[in-house]
Amino acid sequence: MNRKLFTSESVTEGHPDKLCDQISDAVLDAILAQDPMGRVACECATTTGVVWIMGEISTNCYVDIPKIARQVISDIGYDASTGFDGATCAIATAIDEQSADIALGVDHSLEQKAGDNSGNGAGDQGLMFGYACDETPELMPLPISMAHALARQLTNVRKDGTLAYLKPDGKTQVTIEYDENDNVARVDAIVVSSQHCASVSLEQIRADIIEQVIKPIVPAHLLDGDTKIYVNPTGRFVVGGPQGDSGLTGRKIIVDTYGGYARHGGGAFSGKDPTKVDRSAAYAARHAAKNIVAAGLASKCEVQLAYAIGVAKPVSVRVDTFGTAKVDEAKISEVVQALFDLRPTAIIKRFDLRRPIYRQLAALGHVGRTDIDLPWEKLDVVDELKCAISNA
Repeated sequence: MNRKLFTSESVTEGHPDKLCDQISDAVLDAILAQDPMGRVACECATTTGVVWIMGEISTNCYVDIPKIARQVISDIGYDASTGFDGATCAIATAIDEQSADIALGVDHSLEQKAGDNSGNGAGDQGLMFGYACDETPELMPLPISMAHALARQLTNVRKDGTLAYLKPDGKTQVTIEYDENDNVARVDAIVVSSQHCASVSLEQIRADIIEQVIKPIVPAHLLDGDTKIYVNPTGRFVVGGPQGDSGLTGRKIIVDTYGGYARHGGGAFSGKDPTKVDRSAAYAARHAAKNIVAAGLASKCEVQLAYAIGVAKPVSVRVDTFGTAKVDEAKISEVVQALFDLRPTAIIKRFDLRRPIYRQLAALGHVGRTDIDLPWEKLDVVDELKCAISNA
């Protein structure tokens, strides 16, 4: 039988790259809370004992960036016992204003200058993808959904004291086997690595993580005698976080989206205000793809959008159902362009993106979330899609 494997990974909130994403988005949130029209492009980097925060920010408010960073670090759980302390680490900032040349295209789109009331132009050129499939209730690929769930559980048992010896840094990975019909057959492999106190034995860590992290998350019917489970396979993970590895905003773009199951345009999300289509258009593409699958028009759907800086309307819109469409794929594409307004100003308005909602997205994925209420996850265009297709 033609069976195949697919693997996705996730990381915990304490991973150095995710720490940086959360600081960047916490700065964005703090500015949007006071100045919804603020322009933010905030990057962060970290290594042993230090955090650098840099970027281009134009706003009429003041936020205490070092204080915000320390709060994020402490909330995650980094203190004197972890080798990286939010209270004492060095914080360096280098902030400039947004380029006036970029602002020319964002403030007034090319269409607006020609008399078309299209609102803001795209904050940059680029391409974005959104994806959905019917493998899970949240219409996400199972490998990334399960990897995120394991990472979330790893943090939960650390913070609620169930496994108090765990520390913030951690990674998860899930390999799913699909059958000849591309349906989920079983879990082939699970990898969980977690930072921990030096005093705990590897045997205890492995037993506890299997019992408290893996078993509550992975359905028993997907596990069998051939499923491989690796817990801290190096044998020791005491030095972690920024002390063990450097971190950088935007370095986990596959974790943030579909775990490699769908294509990615290359643009990161965190630290960017919604005029940056890297972020807002990726959310819009997910919204369109998810509603298409939920409407029963296809079992898999990928939507690609592309923009030119300073131009409001996408330069291209592409719908790909990978041969799973129940109706003519060309009709689906036509209906998407008719029902979804994909200009940046329209996306921002539809999803109410000029508000402080971003730090909560900076770990465990920006799409497919069931723990928080996100407008681009709503199935609010399903009936319109069905009606439009039936009338096309």
